Amino acid sequence: MKILQGGTAADDRGTVKFINDFDFNGVKRFYQVENHRSGFIRAWHAHRKEGKYVYVVTGAALIGVVEFEKEDAEVKKFVLCEELPKILWIPPGYANGAMTLREGTKIIYFSTASMEETQGDDIRFDHNKWNIWEEDYR
Repeated sequence: MKILQGGTAADDRGTVKFINDFDFNGVKRFYQVENHRSGFIRAWHAHRKEGKYVYVVTGAALIGVVEFEKEDAEVKKFVLCEELPKILWIPPGYANGAMTLREGTKIIYFSTASMEETQGDDIRFDHNKWNIWEEDYR
């Protein structure tokens, strides 16, 4: 896993959000996910060959990532939001899940595999297999 940090620039014309270190080389398709309510969980989805980049366009989401074939693997949690642009790289061999934290959250996934290439490489787990969805009160 890797985070590509972005930034924001604003002036009298408006705002520009950017992630200049993102390279589309290897990306074969993308799709956008928008849930019907805040707090909705889409999890767990894994691939042995396909990697994904995750970007939150609007709103905020909790993203979980875990090496699914490794016993006692630690689940990493990331919060991605529109105010602090960044892209999360999820390599092959990892399961991922997402929970929207705000109404109207839109997430774009950039995939390294075509629809044909992903056939037979689609692994699903129950949404609570790695239960990271409870709030951490501080």
